Amino acid sequence: MIRVGHGFDVHALVTGRKCIIGGVEIAHDKGLDGHSDADVLLHAVCDALLGAAALGDIGKHFPPSDMRYKGIDSRQLLRHVVGLLKQKGYDVGNIDATVICEAPKLSPLTAAMCGNIAADCQIHENQVNVKATTTEKLGFTGRAEGIAAEAVCTIVQHAKFAI
Repeated sequence: MIRVGHGFDVHALVTGRKCIIGGVEIAHDKGLDGHSDADVLLHAVCDALLGAAALGDIGKHFPPSDMRYKGIDSRQLLRHVVGLLKQKGYDVGNIDATVICEAPKLSPLTAAMCGNIAADCQIHENQVNVKATTTEKLGFTGRAEGIAAEAVCTIVQHAKFAI
């Protein structure tokens, strides 16, 4: 069985925080605000994977009210989500994601982001695609107030777990 999931996330840009996207720390004058490290890309990927398996969303599994997740590396969250999928008999098929922002420029970093996501999902890098785009200076991303990300994925269920 093949299932499809979609994820979306957004975080405000603020001073005094590191800018981490796709598990890559990026030199930028602002970082993303959030309870964890606020990695907008990995949060969208987690939501896509959880959605594909009908397991809720990232807020259900890692609520901001839970201090265990304060400042946590979102790569840990992604690895936990992949573990949940494996318990249900799923493997990640592929992931396609887009980060939406005016700055920082992400194109030179997308290969590293793909590598991190592939490693955490236990798949080959050619099963992950990360793109970066702008909104041509329109909206909150265009005004550099925040960064958004979308992700789409497929997951494949092993025959012994099939419904």
